[in-house]
Amino acid sequence: MKITRALAGLALTTAFVALAPLAAQAASATSWGPYYAPGSKAKAVGTLDARGEDHADIPTADIVKISGKVYDLTRSSSTCGWAVFRITYRDAGGNLPFTHRSFRDCSYGTPLKFSFTRSDVYQVELKVCAEGKAAKPSLNCLYAGTWKTLYLSK
Repeated sequence: MKITRALAGLALTTAFVALAPLAAQAASATSWGPYYAPGSKAKAVGTLDARGEDHADIPTADIVKISGKVYDLTRSSSTCGWAVFRITYRDAGGNLPFTHRSFRDCSYGTPLKFSFTRSDVYQVELKVCAEGKAAKPSLNCLYAGTWKTLYLSK
């Protein structure tokens, strides 16, 4: 009888340990923000979910999903709020280049929702800017100030 209980307890413990990584993966989405542009003229807030980190030669996440909202906090019709992401990823050659992904909201009081995914991600950074209605963020937005790190593969 004691042996049967011990084996049942061992089986239950083994099942719990086997499921623990799945529970950790399910709870990996983290909130970020709010982050503001200089002068608090724009704001961005959201979540980041990284799945399947690979800790081989260059650690990356298989898939990263980023979602959120960007707010234009100015009443000016000539200024927009920008959420600019710099995503560093592993390419086929094993290098770590980066790309930008940006979202623009020009409607005071109505935030723009966004969501996107990227694979083989090493790092995700964010910068929030408030500037004109251009098709893409300015060089000042991209290169002045500091990037906020949202995700860095460990």
